[in-house]
Amino acid sequence: MSKYLFLLMLLVAPVVPAADYPVRPIRLVVAYAPGGTTDFAARVTAPKIGELLGQTVVVDNRPGAGSIIGTDLVAKGAADGYTLLMADTAFGIVPAIYAKLPFNVQKDFVAITQVMSVANALVVHPAVAARTVREVVDLAKAKPGQLTFGSGGVGTPLHMAGEQLKVAAGINMLHVPHKGAAPAMTSLLGGQITMVFPTLTLAVPQVKTGKVRALAVTSARRVPGLPDVSTTAEAGYSAVDATSWFGLVAPAQTAKPILGRLNVEMAKVLKLTDVRERIEAQQGDVVGSSSNDFAKFIAAEIANWTKVARAGNIRAD
Repeated sequence: MSKYLFLLMLLVAPVVPAADYPVRPIRLVVAYAPGGTTDFAARVTAPKIGELLGQTVVVDNRPGAGSIIGTDLVAKGAADGYTLLMADTAFGIVPAIYAKLPFNVQKDFVAITQVMSVANALVVHPAVAARTVREVVDLAKAKPGQLTFGSGGVGTPLHMAGEQLKVAAGINMLHVPHKGAAPAMTSLLGGQITMVFPTLTLAVPQVKTGKVRALAVTSARRVPGLPDVSTTAEAGYSAVDATSWFGLVAPAQTAKPILGRLNVEMAKVLKLTDVRERIEAQQGDVVGSSSNDFAKFIAAEIANWTKVARAGNIRAD
């Protein structure tokens, strides 16, 4: 067969219509190391939506650069519904703090649905001599630049919550980025860093066992998982409000019938009792939303974090 005939066959090869989607496994990219809340959001929903779609949904962890590596992978992927991203709060933060990105969040992606949300908490290693936010602030003022806070990378909610506290309290702390929230928590458990602002999903189990101490939660009100822990607003730092969210997005230009199918099936998944119970057991709130509502939510997040970044002069490059 000549190479010209082969190329001609490729050009006239039948295209699988969106109505037949999917006909092969789907890759769901998580832009962090395994073990974090974004990874949980993907793994709690992937098997279920796979069953409804009749195809395997494979979770693919691609950590690095505070979610940029994995996000860019999806941005440059084929817009055919077979490469998706479990986006999170960093999706709305990185456009606010990076002057240059290899992708444009609002142009290179299309929203499908928000899956869940979960508050964050300020937790410290038990050896830290602070039992309130005010005390950790006083400690930071007494030891400028010596206290450290870990994160899942530059531009992640854990990072921005720490930056918010620095600005609100007028303190100097050292940011220590990791390849995900779970590795950051591992460093805290080992005493390598002073504090982390993880999601309650990661924080509550460690607080319950006494391995870390919770000083505050970043939600508007106290949470059932940590009823005796005050909010950052109650502690006098209402500007620290980095609540985390997680949702499904696809490369721009993905066919509307495919997006519609994914939205409908994910809505069914989020109504399943066992899925809701698993999310709630991880201190999360089930959301579920239309593609249009999720797109508006992401735009509002970008606007909000842009204001925060400008107020605190927070830049990542």
